[in-house]
Formats: sequence, structure tokens, C-alpha cells
Amino acid sequence: MSATFDLNERPDYDEVLQRIADYVLTYEITSEEAWNTARYCLMDTLGCGLLALRFPECTKHLGPIVEGTMVPHGARVPGTPYRLDPVKAAWDIGCIVRWLDYNDTWLAAEWGHPSDNLGAILAVADHLSQKRVAEGKEPLTMRTVLEAIIMAHEIQGVLALENSFNRVGLDHVVLVKVASTAVASRLMGAEREQLLSALSHAWVDGQSLRTYRHAPNAGSRKSWAAGDATSRAVRLADIAMRGEMGVPGVLTAPQWGFYDVLFSKTNKDQKLKPEDKRQFSLPQEFGSYVMENILFKISFPAEFHAQTAAEAAVILHPEVKDRLNEINKIVITTHESAIRIISKVGKLANAADRDHCLQYMAAVPLAFGSLTAEHYEDSFHRANPIIDELRDKMEVVEDERYTREYLEPEKRSIANAIQVFFNDGSNTDKIAVEYPIGHRRRRKEGMPLLEEKFVANLATRFPARRCSAIFNLCKEQKTLENTAIQGFVELFVI
Repeated sequence: MSATFDLNERPDYDEVLQRIADYVLTYEITSEEAWNTARYCLMDTLGCGLLALRFPECTKHLGPIVEGTMVPHGARVPGTPYRLDPVKAAWDIGCIVRWLDYNDTWLAAEWGHPSDNLGAILAVADHLSQKRVAEGKEPLTMRTVLEAIIMAHEIQGVLALENSFNRVGLDHVVLVKVASTAVASRLMGAEREQLLSALSHAWVDGQSLRTYRHAPNAGSRKSWAAGDATSRAVRLADIAMRGEMGVPGVLTAPQWGFYDVLFSKTNKDQKLKPEDKRQFSLPQEFGSYVMENILFKISFPAEFHAQTAAEAAVILHPEVKDRLNEINKIVITTHESAIRIISKVGKLANAADRDHCLQYMAAVPLAFGSLTAEHYEDSFHRANPIIDELRDKMEVVEDERYTREYLEPEKRSIANAIQVFFNDGSNTDKIAVEYPIGHRRRRKEGMPLLEEKFVANLATRFPARRCSAIFNLCKEQKTLENTAIQGFVELFVI
């Protein structure tokens, strides 16, 4: 490159984009475990969305941009009467499933919630299936939805294995946008060039900052950020399907590409040294690994790094509930990621702040024996000063083994331990929980409870007969797979 001009040779699409595109267009999912787990994922994700509809701070965001808008073959938002264009429907579905921080989770170098992608998948699939029927064609079936869910999980999860976006201040919803763009484009019938174009534009966007997830700015944007990402994904897929050119070197372009601008270390004059350059690592091929190993939030609507802490606190509750005022200190032993993301002291400003505070999520079950979405609300917090009294007595320490095994592929633990010390010198046992009930290692124990969670969430929105019909359909793998998408979604319409 000369000092006075750039060499204008348009590159091939970056390898990462090509690998994603080829996976989405050609891979055949043969893992029965993945198909079955995807069914549970669908159930759990929709249930989380229905539960969120109880909260006005969530529902105020829902519905058409222009009141009274009528959309032919509009995509339905589960639990509501809304029929929206797929872009806004993706926003709304993504918003409700993420609002309570209760849907599934993936933890690696990057974190995230791959079921967030259901916003784009269900909105596009419902709209397209209705349109096909109106044109005299066969409807799409729920097997198409489950396949897209597995693929979206895989794209988001594999990209997260060794690539830490949080380390450079970017939010994990970038991976929601990329994964949703890929599968939405495929659902729309994209050819390879169109899919590559859509993916390139997903990276060009620049991405969201993580600041709304951390002290001192934690707030409710983290509850609708995924909806925003899925909505943008559908829009970008639509743009590409109209023939818009892509940006082939979006990741690797010197100075102007994603790697140099947003993913690498910079010095004061913004010039990158070779040792500061970072590119994505894809340590394994795309398949169905992520769905097979996905983490479900079964017991608690809480940021996943605190799930085992809440479980340990529930175990300790009977021993400490009558001695809360005698507590001298509470020691929480945890892993590095939990310390970096959710360990905080000081005033908690809102519900979104509280459900990302390790100390709060341990204090509530210590005192009350449970942790529910209502426990994060302002009214509950104000009425129970004991929560902050317990927080003030907490010490958070790192166990290096917990940190190490959190990242080991064969373990992927999310360990926490709690021990309570009293003023008289006595103490409880140190209660350690290394694998949450939603972990793959606890599937046999966890899936019946996941079904109970789904049934309970259905009951918050529908009468008993409708709940029974939905649950019975979702229980049968092949019956669900063969059900027309619009018929399935109709069961969730108010």
C-alpha cells in the first residue's frame, strides 16, 4: 500500500462468513439429542416470554410502531393479540423471551442466550408459512423452526467459545444478530451470495456496547437488547434478499475492518502493532454441539453465573432464616467471570440492576428460601431492608479451580459456594454447587422440572384447556415437528 493510494482489489468474503454460510445452507442435523433438546428449548423460551407479559415495563414496548397498522400475513407475538410485520414481531418476541433473564444460556469466552434468536426465527417462519398457504402451497412445519433454532444456537455458541467480545466492551447480542441473520436469510430462501451479503452487513453495524449490563449503568436495555438484535437481523436479511451488495472484507480489511476497529488492542495513536491484532478463533466445525450442551435456567430467573449461588443459598435458608440478625459475615466463593460481570456493592437502582448482582441473588434466597422475578421489583426491595443488610456482610472471593473448570470443555462448570459465619463464632458448612440443575450433567433431574416451569408459565396467560393442548403437543417430538407453524403459533394467540 502506498502512502498516497490504496490498492482497490475487492477480496473474497472472509472465511468466517463463508463457514457460517456453508453450514446454514448445507449441514444436515442428525443428532437426536439436539432435536429433542431443541424442543425443550422452544418450550422454555416461549414460556419465559409468556411470564414476562405480567410486567408492564416489558409490555409497554410491544405492538406496532404505528397504532392500528394492519399487516397481511402478519407474524403473531405469543401471548398477545398482535400481528406485526416480521421486523417488529422479531423485536417483540426477542424482548419478551429475554426480559426476565430466564431463558437458556451459553457460557464460554463470551456469554449469551442463544434462544434469543427465536425472535427472528418465529417471526419470519410464521409470516412465510401463512404466505405460502395463501398462495396455495404447503405450510412450513415446526421441524423447520427447530432446525433453525439448532443452527442459530450453534453459530452463536461456537463463535463464543474462544472469542471474548466483552473483553473489548462489546455486548454479546452481536452474536444474536449474526446468528439470526444467517438463519432468517435461509428461511427466506437466500442463495449463498445473498446469505454472505446479509452476514457481512450484520458485522458492519458496529455493535452495541456492554455498558448497560454493568455498574453503574445497568438498566432495562439489557432486557430488550436481544429483541433489537433479532429485529435488525430480519431487516438485514430482507435487504440482502433484495439484491444489496455485501461487504466481503468486513472482518479483515486493514484499518477499516471489524478486527482492527473493534476487536484488537490499540495504543494512543490508534496504530496497531502485529502482536495487538486479534481475529476470531473457531476451534471446531459447526454442528449441533451447542444445543446438546445448552444450559437451561430452571430454578431461578437470574443471571447464569449466580444460578449455583442461589441454589446454595436455598439449601442454607432453613439453617439461617431465624438467625439473620446474628450473621457476622457471608463468604461467597466463585469464579472469575462472575466477579467480573455481576459482583457489585452499593445502591441497586432498578430490577435490571438487581438481577445482575451476585450478592442480591444470594441474599434473597438466604432470607426467603426462593428467588423469583417479583423479588427484583422496587416494591419488594423497599419492603425488605434485610436484603441490603446481608449484602453489606458479604465477601466475594475467587477459587482458581472454579475459574479453570468454567472454561474446560469437558466440564463447563459454573460453581459457587456460600458459607455463613455468626457473631457467636459458629458457622454453617460451606455449601458448594458446581453444576446448576440446567446443566447437561443434570438433564435427567432437570427436564421434568423444566416441563413444570413451562406449564406454570403457560398458566400465567391461558386457561387450563389451552395450556393442556399446548403442553401435550410440545411433549410429542414427531407430532410437534410435523405441525404447521401457523397452527402452532395460533395456540399462543390471545
